[in-house]
Amino acid sequence: MKIRLLAFLLCFPACVISGQVLTPGALSPVSSSVVDSVDLPDAPAVSPDAVQTAAGNGSSAAGTQQTKRILGIVPNFRSVSADVHLPPQSAREKFTTAFQDSFDYSSAIFIAAQAALYYGFNETPEFHDGWPGYARYYWHTFADTADENIWVEGILPSVLHQDNRFYTRGHGSSLKRAEYSATRALITRNDKGNEVFNSSEVLGAGIAAGISSLYYPSSDRTFSKVAQIWYTNVLIDGGTFVFKEFWPDINNKLFHTKD
Repeated sequence: MKIRLLAFLLCFPACVISGQVLTPGALSPVSSSVVDSVDLPDAPAVSPDAVQTAAGNGSSAAGTQQTKRILGIVPNFRSVSADVHLPPQSAREKFTTAFQDSFDYSSAIFIAAQAALYYGFNETPEFHDGWPGYARYYWHTFADTADENIWVEGILPSVLHQDNRFYTRGHGSSLKRAEYSATRALITRNDKGNEVFNSSEVLGAGIAAGISSLYYPSSDRTFSKVAQIWYTNVLIDGGTFVFKEFWPDINNKLFHTKD
């Protein structure tokens, strides 16, 4: 029991920073949804027209800029700074984002932390204890993460012609910004730039939760368990968007860094 508690205390801060903490009983981790292509710029490219558009709107671009990584570790490449307009993504860019979100060096850190969290809570007793048990938690968590990323960021956005990037609001009252960002789990943009229901997120999380149940013990293969994981993943993704919306403000306040 002491070992499990220690594992939880060690991994909890890292999971909170990553935005991937799941509630006890939810087996599938949440996609961070935050890394762009290796052969693309570190952050979504901003065209001269986009910069002019932001300036024309009278926005304070310097105060709403998203950094490439949060705290220098967590990938934040898919968050688009306020009032920036980007060209549509190609299917290749969407799939590259999904794979990079799964294989970025930080993913190994956070997956290890999540696996330790599940191990500490004895989430799946069938995995047993010791290093073999932890290894089972690790590869299941890795598979869950990659599974959801590919569906939410790659397959469905390509098929449904939806944009998998998070366009921040960056201005207005805190309440309006929080409401806007939280609802991005349900509302996104299509490739034409129009707001649509975020079926890539909602359906993708559900499909991933269903697939996940196939390689877990039979006790986890119930509709209620899959529904719980599905709901939890969408909910936490919404919370992650809220944090990213306010990240430039937090960054400027704490570190006096705007870029």
